[in-house]
Amino acid sequence: MSKRKLSEDPLLDQAKKTKMDNGVADGGNVEIDENLHSRQLAVYGREVMRRMAGASVLVSGANGVGVEIAKNVILAGVRALTIHDQKSVELRDLSAQFYLTEEDVGQNRAEACKEKLQELNNAVAVSASSAELTPEYLNQFQVVVLTDASLAESKRINEVCHNSQPAIPFIRVETRGVFASVFTDFGQEFTVYDVDGEEPHSGIVASIEAGNPALVTCVDDERLQFQDGQLVTFSEVVGMEELNNHKPIKIKNCKAHSFELDLDTSKFGEYLRGGIVTQHKEHKQLSFKPLSEALENPGEFLLSDFSKLENSPQLHLAFQALDAYQSETGSLPRPGVPEDADKLLGLVQELSSKQGGGENKVEVDEKLIRKFASGSSGEVNPMAAMFGGFVGQEVVKALSGKFHPLYQWFYFDSAESMPEEILAPAEYEPLSSRYDPQIAVFGRTIQQQLESLKLFLVGAGALGCEFLKNFAMMGIACGEQGVVTVTDDDVIEKSNLSRQFLFRNWHIGSSKSTVASDAARKLNPALHINALQNRVSPETENVFNDAFWDGLDMVVNALDNVNARLYVDSRCVYYCKPLLESGTLGAKCNTQMVVPRMTENYGASRDPPEKSAPMCTVHSFPHNIDHCLTWARSELEGLLEKGPSEANTFLADPNKYIDAVKSSADAAAREQLAKVVEVLVADKVTSFEDCVAWARLKFQDYFHDRIAQLTYTFPEDAITSTGAPFWSAPKRFPHAVKFDAADPAHAAFMQAGAILKAEVYGIPRPDWASDPAAVAAAAAKVPVPEFQPRKGVKIETDPKADNPQPTASFDDDSVIDRMVTQLQGATKGLPQGYKLQPIQFEKDDDTNYHMDLIAGLANMRARNYSIPEVDKLKAKLIAGRIIPAIATATAMATGLVCLELYKVLQQKPLESYRNTFANLALPLFAMAEPIPSKSFEHKDLKWSIWDRWILEGDMTVQEVLDWFEQRSLKAYSISAGQSLLYNDIFPKHKERLNKKMSELVVTVAKQTLSDRRHFDVVVACEDEEGE
Repeated sequence: MSKRKLSEDPLLDQAKKTKMDNGVADGGNVEIDENLHSRQLAVYGREVMRRMAGASVLVSGANGVGVEIAKNVILAGVRALTIHDQKSVELRDLSAQFYLTEEDVGQNRAEACKEKLQELNNAVAVSASSAELTPEYLNQFQVVVLTDASLAESKRINEVCHNSQPAIPFIRVETRGVFASVFTDFGQEFTVYDVDGEEPHSGIVASIEAGNPALVTCVDDERLQFQDGQLVTFSEVVGMEELNNHKPIKIKNCKAHSFELDLDTSKFGEYLRGGIVTQHKEHKQLSFKPLSEALENPGEFLLSDFSKLENSPQLHLAFQALDAYQSETGSLPRPGVPEDADKLLGLVQELSSKQGGGENKVEVDEKLIRKFASGSSGEVNPMAAMFGGFVGQEVVKALSGKFHPLYQWFYFDSAESMPEEILAPAEYEPLSSRYDPQIAVFGRTIQQQLESLKLFLVGAGALGCEFLKNFAMMGIACGEQGVVTVTDDDVIEKSNLSRQFLFRNWHIGSSKSTVASDAARKLNPALHINALQNRVSPETENVFNDAFWDGLDMVVNALDNVNARLYVDSRCVYYCKPLLESGTLGAKCNTQMVVPRMTENYGASRDPPEKSAPMCTVHSFPHNIDHCLTWARSELEGLLEKGPSEANTFLADPNKYIDAVKSSADAAAREQLAKVVEVLVADKVTSFEDCVAWARLKFQDYFHDRIAQLTYTFPEDAITSTGAPFWSAPKRFPHAVKFDAADPAHAAFMQAGAILKAEVYGIPRPDWASDPAAVAAAAAKVPVPEFQPRKGVKIETDPKADNPQPTASFDDDSVIDRMVTQLQGATKGLPQGYKLQPIQFEKDDDTNYHMDLIAGLANMRARNYSIPEVDKLKAKLIAGRIIPAIATATAMATGLVCLELYKVLQQKPLESYRNTFANLALPLFAMAEPIPSKSFEHKDLKWSIWDRWILEGDMTVQEVLDWFEQRSLKAYSISAGQSLLYNDIFPKHKERLNKKMSELVVTVAKQTLSDRRHFDVVVACEDEEGE
């Protein structure tokens, strides 16, 4: 294919240079599809997304890592991406480049994958180019990424980018086998607007002691996260108002609930009450060196593994030596050929000797360099996936100033993934297949093992899609004996498309596992894959039975919740199967290797439970928007889902429901019946006007009357029994809100409330319902009873109180009878089979008014308590409990896991494995050996969680007890599942001593044994000391 002339490039012809601000793209007023990008917006925010949507990116090198980067950047939502390459497709490119097929061999690599990249996001203009990378060509881009360029070419292009005005951020990445190098140069003046991406820490002020320095004490409900040297600002301080408008103040002597201000406040007003203190996040200026200078003076390297402190300086020389080797010989070192490795080693040692003596001289580890040389000709998919994620994130940083960029070198190796010793050259001989580059790194034997694997992938979402792509590229289950079983009971939604890259618009509503499996087969037609739609749980043990688990070689989790992970972990422990675990949260990811009889299992350690706000705080004393949104979602579900659902239970069989209530005749039954009466009698509606009236009265009740009652019961000057002000931090004194039809927020609340109420009762929506102003005008005409405060109203103020339980009354029976009479009268005229339509909360449909109502409820409540209000997107993220997610972190996590998979195949020792925590925002890596499984000993017995005792034959209970007695253990209890088969404290259980265990499992535990080769019991026992 001939090279296209510069003027023939469509992007260059059409694109206008995007404006830059301090090296960061300016996206102007670009509209963001918030349904598509909601999980990504939770990480980046609208402003960053707009900046990206105005930028053009060049990725030069359509190899494996290049297309991984392009995929992640396109999913992130830039304006345009050009994939550039002047090489033609070879069969070996299919080893890591997932958008190439055998039919593409001979075509230009960029052209061959352009259309498939375009399918990822139609809002991004994707083009292919083979043009010369001249200064004029490069100047149309806001970021330039090189993945397959020589060092000399990289220096030339970097010089153009570095000297442009403004500078064009430049990234160079190179993966060689299981070794990688990344270099960044974002120019001499680059501004980082948000160093870590975390929400600013804050605290609620309890007191301020004036002086120099001033001592600030915060309420003790949560530990402060401030650190010495940080800057803070104040708001809402009463008395010492000078702090509210003061510039950011440096703090010191930070403790759990207090800190000092590096400021003299002795002449400020006297502190009275209140105040919010918030961390002020400073911008950071960075000045990058160009590549030619940074090669000579690299500075500090980003480290990934502190057990490899000496590797980065060596790899800095090794990658330069490899470039020199290739320039001199025209090829890369051949795998397993000692002469080639010797030549590269000599070049590395020569570079080391030029550094002179002293502490800066690099000591060369010959074994490391020989491994580097042996695998340098192979590009493997896990490395492409990992660095596609890492570099993709660096592109986002360059475009937005969000997160701290790599400064400036990162070297990585997973040498432990390779065979311990370099194999004979014959083991690396190519097979003229797509897997030859992987064979060049690991050898034919491991390739055959990969192809024969029987692997279970649990989950086909974001992680699952990436894993299936990796498996297809690696050749996993592509042999006759191999199979990947993937299961997921979920269906595809629009919000999945921004990171679950195997799915397209036309797949929405289809099974995730089926679509992902079909897409993975297209990446590699040899892949043997079986798609299921079952949730892995105790309820599906008839599907995932003994035969299924026994037939597996390993399990890979791609789940998004802890309970499911724990269950799969328990199955892997039971069946002694390796489990490769991973997860992501925004820009963070973690991986954990669970290897039978070697490491601890996933469930051996748990994160602390999330702290929830006390009931009284949510219901009466909120002090942040999260409290308001928690209350708002609870109210929506109570009014429009739980109440109508309970009413439907009544309507399905009124007599049966009433009989059940009367037979209980307790406070709980009375309360349930009251909900039905509220739905079918008190709040029953028959027209849309009724729905508007209902919404208006709810507004009055929630935001005026209840607040007026609260401030009547506890006026602003109220004091507690100890004499302290009742309205002291963190409580905020509220103010009732009066309805105003001209207020857009009030109108939006009326509209959403009326429409959803009508939906529950099946009432048609009139045309004027689409106009919030018209609905608000109708609401303004609704007669509203004047509020009258009541004395003796009990309002819960104890933060330790749980949800209140219904209290019994002496006349529960008569109250129930009265409500039954009301219901019988109200339901007489209803048509046969009448049912309500409860609202099932769905956060990801912006047309259903669910989030409109929740945002309206929360913001009106926030207005009551002078809490800053939020827009619908922020409300969705909090109330919808949306987990922040981006494609870059997902890709990196799966790459890291698949590097460990090679180790599992080779049955590596514990010290070879790595668990990883990574934060792409910083960037930071923390890699460590897995924790060994805890072992227990008793006399000659030794066991861990991976062990179980197998008692063969159909033994009696007494024989089981004797078996333990012979091992100096006294067994006193035997159970199967939730059933107790024997316990020596129950005299009647002595009758079971001579019964067969199988009989008790069937008759007592109610288990079916017809298709099982064994059954499990748990035996509790103690030693001679009673332990």
